[in-house]
Amino acid sequence: MAKTANLNIRIDPETKAGAERLYAKLGITVTDAVNMFLRQSLIDGGLPFRPNAKPALDEQLTAALERTHAKEYTLDVDEHGSLIIDKDLHPELYDWAVNG
Repeated sequence: MAKTANLNIRIDPETKAGAERLYAKLGITVTDAVNMFLRQSLIDGGLPFRPNAKPALDEQLTAALERTHAKEYTLDVDEHGSLIIDKDLHPELYDWAVNG
């Protein structure tokens, strides 16, 4: 058996439980997933995925929509994934997208 080292991390209980459920469906443990992540990081010479700010932008957009008291918006994106907002139909969202 190969030697192993312990790795202790702190994570919120909901994230841990969710990861355990997800990986169990895939037939692996969280330990297996962390090993895979670390090995792939070494192969890639960095993170094995491209980090982005999408979740933060989603949260900001949700907050902007809540501030408008809107019941529903249909939004489009262009070929680059950028949000398209008609400033005449949704001036408050357009202002948020341009000015933050």
